[in-house]
Amino acid sequence: MELLTTNNVWMMICTALVFFMHLGFAFLEIGLTRQKNTINILFKNIFIITVGLLLYCLVGFNLMYPGEFNGFLGFAGIGLDSPLTAEGALDLTYNEGYTYWTDFLFQGMFAATAATIVSGAVAERMKIVPFMIFAIIYVGFVYPIAGSWKWGGGFLQTLETPFYDFAGSTLVHSVGGWAALVAVWLLGARIGKFKDGKPQAIPGHNIPIATAGVLILWLGWFGFNGGSVLSADPGLTSLTLVTTCLAAAAGGVVAMLVSTAMYKNLDLTMFLNGILGGLVGITAGADQMSPTDAILIGAIAGTIIVLAVRFVDKLRLDDPVGAIAVHLVCGIWGTLAVGVFGELAGMDQFISQLIGVGSYAVFCIVTAFIIIFTLKKTMGIRVSEKEEIEGLDAHEHGMDAYPDFRLNEH
Repeated sequence: MELLTTNNVWMMICTALVFFMHLGFAFLEIGLTRQKNTINILFKNIFIITVGLLLYCLVGFNLMYPGEFNGFLGFAGIGLDSPLTAEGALDLTYNEGYTYWTDFLFQGMFAATAATIVSGAVAERMKIVPFMIFAIIYVGFVYPIAGSWKWGGGFLQTLETPFYDFAGSTLVHSVGGWAALVAVWLLGARIGKFKDGKPQAIPGHNIPIATAGVLILWLGWFGFNGGSVLSADPGLTSLTLVTTCLAAAAGGVVAMLVSTAMYKNLDLTMFLNGILGGLVGITAGADQMSPTDAILIGAIAGTIIVLAVRFVDKLRLDDPVGAIAVHLVCGIWGTLAVGVFGELAGMDQFISQLIGVGSYAVFCIVTAFIIIFTLKKTMGIRVSEKEEIEGLDAHEHGMDAYPDFRLNEH
């Protein structure tokens, strides 16, 4: 009983840290975008966490963890149905590491993250109502179905060499990243982003807030990865936090060095995204890596960030916060890295990782395209030119984030 209590307290602390990450996402997104769209971004982030938790309670949790898995979809009951003893009391033997309620709340925090990734990628030009509809479907149904394939005991878990994703490089970050890629493609670039085919910088209005957001996210990752141990095991939890931090540090430093070498300036935003890329990259195998492995994974992620941001620009895809490079590309890298580094390294594991990456790519691209393309054809997903130029805060919300402090907008 004492062990259960210790484990459960640690899991609840980690749940709080993952919840805190939503403030980090909000700060990062508003900091890297323009002042006139601040309310819009904050509204989306608050909508995602509130509605996401309700949806995960009503359908998502049972869809993702159906008990006895049946095919691709499993069976989804409605609402939470806690395990009870014969006497009708809450069954505390549900799991040796934590209670049923803690399990739900911890996993629910993860569910909302997938749509938050998309929020940043479509910032400054997507209508709020279509985004809300997309978030409801994606968080309520797409994410839990995808999650059930591995964490719910589905087909990726039953491969001869099971697909491995410790804390969600693919199951959370790539699931959001693929949807972000589809959304950005269907939405189109912001006005002024590309001139004669060349990308133009559209500076964010508050880089200090963006920096605070990244540091909050880094802190939150202690819960994201540390909680994924699913117990307070001192050795494994400590190792996971060490590898997480080292990968983040290496990702930031290498992204800073590579971007400086390529562009001849010390770009803070690239430094920040390098940290996030390192965090996403280590997430799939944080419990399997040595400190040296973690530094290598983070360093490669930092290099990938700089190259991926440049490649996304060359494709004329407008991603204001670098979500595709961070969450999708580094999510793929981190997933494949499990088959290259650490305890599970080997060709069989690498092939299983490829199968997982490919499965999620197909499912998420198809589902995201169906949802967003349908919204585009029925109600439209892009604000008008006037609304985009004047700002979504005024037109979508009738509010100003800084009513007594206005900056000149271009």
